[in-house]
Amino acid sequence: MPLLDYPSLATSVIAGAALTPPQALEVLQGPDAEFLSLFAAAAAVRHRFHANRVQVQILSNARSGNCSEDCHYCSQSAISTAPIIRYPMKPPEQLLAEARQAKSLQARRFCMGISGRSPTDDQIDQLCRVVTRIRQELEMPVCCSLGFLTPPQARRLFLAGLDRVNHNLNTSRRHYPAICTTHTFADRLANLMLCRDAGLEICSGGIIGQGETDQDIVDMLLALKPVRPASVPINFLVPIAGTPFENMQHGLTPVRCLRVLALARLLHPQADIRAAGGREYHLRSLQPMALYIANSIFSNGYLTAGGQEHDQAVQMIHDLGFELEIED
Repeated sequence: MPLLDYPSLATSVIAGAALTPPQALEVLQGPDAEFLSLFAAAAAVRHRFHANRVQVQILSNARSGNCSEDCHYCSQSAISTAPIIRYPMKPPEQLLAEARQAKSLQARRFCMGISGRSPTDDQIDQLCRVVTRIRQELEMPVCCSLGFLTPPQARRLFLAGLDRVNHNLNTSRRHYPAICTTHTFADRLANLMLCRDAGLEICSGGIIGQGETDQDIVDMLLALKPVRPASVPINFLVPIAGTPFENMQHGLTPVRCLRVLALARLLHPQADIRAAGGREYHLRSLQPMALYIANSIFSNGYLTAGGQEHDQAVQMIHDLGFELEIED
């Protein structure tokens, strides 16, 4: 297989050309000797569309546990015995207080996730009130991860001021039955299109390290192209005791994780690429390198897991010579 000319590839991506599926596969399978060339190409594309800026987002687990789905990676699923704290939806004032704290930390966006297959209309009512107050009081963008929505629910959220919804594809269509049986890849893709049709921006990516092949990673990222996501979070599986994937042999190394981030950047050059869950666990000492490819991270932890403290994340950004992106 001929080696890719990564500098030329970066130039063509910046000019609007798309990677072919064989090129995408080669990004993941190229020799280690070519890695720095790939890294530089992805960094050039990132700089062209996102300059020197990094977004820090803060995530609140607004409702924890008691989900009816059997997603094998998730500590909140119906089949998980992970010792997490389970609670109903947080009161609006608590969520508002968390949003104010996120604003005071100069987070770019406040994100809320609620566990479960689908929110009830009462939960949508509460979220609409919270989102409206956050937008009016803090003028802060909001993203929600809510599972499967109906068209009226999605439209109500949009009219309340929600600008973005997260719903990850997680893996490829082929591999999806190996990670979840209570809904399908097609269900997830349809939900993304429903939300986009309601006027919401899309945040959608995947989880790497669930036993997928290189082709599965390529297929997942290519499946997002018609969705036109504003944000592509790349998570790396952290095996959680009490879930079916607690002993998953993920095969992830720091360089492997950076290759996947580079592929996401080259396939979705203008999107916010987020080094999301598991970056601390898998990137280890190479964490700072991710910001030359990704332009977005979470701080202060994830839904049921801890993560890099906010002040440490900000220090890392400044140490690299990047700047916080606070406003559009």
